[in-house]
Amino acid sequence: MNIIRNLPGPLLIFLGALSLSFGGLIVKSFEGANLWQILFWRSLFFSFTILAFLIISYKGKTLKSFYVSGLPGFFGGIILSFGFCGYVFAMYNTTVANTNFIISLQILFLSIFGYFFLKEKISAITLTSIILAMTGVLLMVGNSLSPGELSGNLAAFSMPIVFAILIIIIRKYPTVDMVPAQFVAGVCSCLVGFLLSTKIMISPNDIFLGFLAGFFQVGFGFIFITIGARTTPSATVGVIMLAESVFGPIWAFLFVSERPSLFGLIGGAIILFAVLLQFYSLLNKSNRSISH
Repeated sequence: MNIIRNLPGPLLIFLGALSLSFGGLIVKSFEGANLWQILFWRSLFFSFTILAFLIISYKGKTLKSFYVSGLPGFFGGIILSFGFCGYVFAMYNTTVANTNFIISLQILFLSIFGYFFLKEKISAITLTSIILAMTGVLLMVGNSLSPGELSGNLAAFSMPIVFAILIIIIRKYPTVDMVPAQFVAGVCSCLVGFLLSTKIMISPNDIFLGFLAGFFQVGFGFIFITIGARTTPSATVGVIMLAESVFGPIWAFLFVSERPSLFGLIGGAIILFAVLLQFYSLLNKSNRSISH
């Protein structure tokens, strides 16, 4: 596992975003499992994946890794479990495109939280991006007249907020390994799925999809991101994570023929424009620092 830890941070973030982008496709592919059954099996396999990674990495010091991660790790895990629940709920109740466009707001939340907790200043361009992005989200959410889709859009908000909080914690405590926090998140969301499910057993096909979601999609997705974020600036993390928002709707369109609504596309386009504006600002800032 040292190979993973030695890869460049930005590359790990991209690999993590690519893994996460398959989430909507997998959730939409379940045959008969309900929302909470999906959450349970996804979280169960995710927890096993993280535990296996920790055992391979730390061997006899696995339990000590939880102690060393301390309160930042425990708090980060609890927070992330809310995001896991919100993600599955959103994918189950609204379109993959809407969910991924809303998730792309993470770059803006990273800027806002970075201002308050890491003392990073918000530029005029960033403020403009925030206003534009919120306009796009309101357009998507306001057009979702059916109670199910509206609740799914609102639940999707949990992911960019939770992700931004997690990255801020990782950036604030770069020497703390936050992978144990992933296990805490998996166990907590697994318990939520278990308690809210009427029955646990589902079809072999759906169990296999739960394995794919827990092992490949969120398992390695969050391992890559958690390790990569330790050496990658928070704003850069947000920009690279846009790969999830771009690829997610593409997989859903290609493999399950899910077409986003017109207002969803318009709102998403506004959000992506806002994020690209933020990306342009980051590039300018980088070029200025190089020239000096």
